[in-house]
Amino acid sequence: MKSKHNQYNRVILTDCDGACLDWEFSFKTWMDLHGHKILNNSVYDVAQMYGLEKMTAKALVKTFNESAAVGFLPPLRDAQWYIKMLAEKHQFKFVAITSLSLDPYAKKLREQNLAKLFGPETFIDVVCLDCGADKDEALAEAADLYPGAIWIEDKPENADIGTSVGLDSVLVEHGHNMFYKGDAKVVKDWAEIYDYAVSKI
Repeated sequence: MKSKHNQYNRVILTDCDGACLDWEFSFKTWMDLHGHKILNNSVYDVAQMYGLEKMTAKALVKTFNESAAVGFLPPLRDAQWYIKMLAEKHQFKFVAITSLSLDPYAKKLREQNLAKLFGPETFIDVVCLDCGADKDEALAEAADLYPGAIWIEDKPENADIGTSVGLDSVLVEHGHNMFYKGDAKVVKDWAEIYDYAVSKI
């Protein structure tokens, strides 16, 4: 992460997939194109969803994350409207912390995707960790750079890690985290995030 971005005092940290981008929709479309049919749509785990071995499922996720398709993910729900509003109306800047891939081309596609959807100046940093990697170290570093910043996630474990290092964690509600019992604020959409962020100015 780049400490020069400390000049911004309105920084929102966010995960990408399941937080501001609809990774699940695009992944399912990609899997269908490659001949993989969903066997159980009521589960979050890719291996269970498609009836695959865990290692096979993990390899497919990695392949997708490093494919051209990852540069064309649509925004999640109302994310595009409200992230732009936060950036343009209230001068918020965003830092993405995403367990995508260590492939530099995958990172470039993610940066281009975010810039196209949310504006070229909205994301001041995109931190790409390995596919499925833990975010403990990255969040601790982010908390040092942006103490008390809002942290947007859809994975309960990562929301709780954010809270533990002093970030203001916000969990985006999905089917896989409906029974969350931690300390993060739970929201259904970016309209709620917008109101919360603006209230803290």
